[in-house]
Amino acid sequence: MQPDLSEIPAWTDHYFLRTREAVGRFGDKTVTYAVFMRRPVISAPRLAVDWLNEVAAARGTEFKIELNYPEGKWVGAGEPILYITGSLYHLVDLETILLQKLGPACVAAFNAYTMCADLPKVAFLAMDARHCAGLEMAEIMAYAASVGSARAKRKVDARGFTANATAATAHYFGQTGAKGTMPHAFIGYAGSTLRAAEMFHEAFPDDDLTVLVDFFGREVTDSLEVCRRFPELVAQGRVSMRLDTPGSRFIEGLDPSASYAVLEHHAPRAIRGYRNEAELRYLVGAGVSAAAIHHLREVLDKNGYAKVKIVVSSGFDPAKCKVMAEAGAPIDVIGTGSYLPQRWTETYATADIIEYDGKSLVKAGREFLLRK
Repeated sequence: MQPDLSEIPAWTDHYFLRTREAVGRFGDKTVTYAVFMRRPVISAPRLAVDWLNEVAAARGTEFKIELNYPEGKWVGAGEPILYITGSLYHLVDLETILLQKLGPACVAAFNAYTMCADLPKVAFLAMDARHCAGLEMAEIMAYAASVGSARAKRKVDARGFTANATAATAHYFGQTGAKGTMPHAFIGYAGSTLRAAEMFHEAFPDDDLTVLVDFFGREVTDSLEVCRRFPELVAQGRVSMRLDTPGSRFIEGLDPSASYAVLEHHAPRAIRGYRNEAELRYLVGAGVSAAAIHHLREVLDKNGYAKVKIVVSSGFDPAKCKVMAEAGAPIDVIGTGSYLPQRWTETYATADIIEYDGKSLVKAGREFLLRK
């Protein structure tokens, strides 16, 4: 499908439009742009490159795109990710939209890669859509997660992102549809965690059963109750408990001192030495901490439910995943949208022209972009 060229002027910076008009009056030149970022990233250029090629076709021109770092490759700060050569008249007004499609994707891919690489045995579910500013961003972020995940699979044999929460972007994860089970609203609707599990299984008997167990603050009690109710599914390994406990309270059975005791038993090295406030919170604090996950796993195993899986969510960004890896948290699946860039200023891609009609020329201070 060709892009709607009529929308480009309304969404691009005005000075690019003025430049295009002036170039059309005084004569075109063939130029080469170098596109780069100011921080290390994972190259995720496909959506941007595809868009450029579609615009070129629609305008009856051609852009030569030299991809210095193919999709999934690590890119250093200031390294040109790609060079774009073509008519200045046809390129100059595309820079704004091009950078929107490239920069955020590369940073999100970097974040997704580090999370998957730190926890290679954990499966990730992309749940970013609700945190995105519109449908286009949701597609860019899903694509980015798939790129970072693919790199982690290649580099450390990680499980990576196996699915996502929306059907529109499921194809990026090799799926024909979205994945997901029940929100907290369904628990409230059912009136109890057990009843919600029963209703879900009755409605979707062929699906595995993943149950949210934090709604009533009875993570342990409700987990055991669901396991006793569905012994056959448990024996088949088709039951999972999802922890999404808010940071305003500890899970059932834990407090600060008990959390330290759990970590001391299961992962003593994780709490040795210096830890900043955020790391301590991830280890022994309220919410879905490493101690909370170890605690639930211990209770399930002691009651004969070793085949029951643990799914976690709630703020699982690169920093939290790294701490979970250090603590050996027994996680089977992570549901996350927190690979989205936290500092939006880090997502800004930049494009500079480095050649005019084959002659090298770039603004002072950007000589590092010139071809070597």
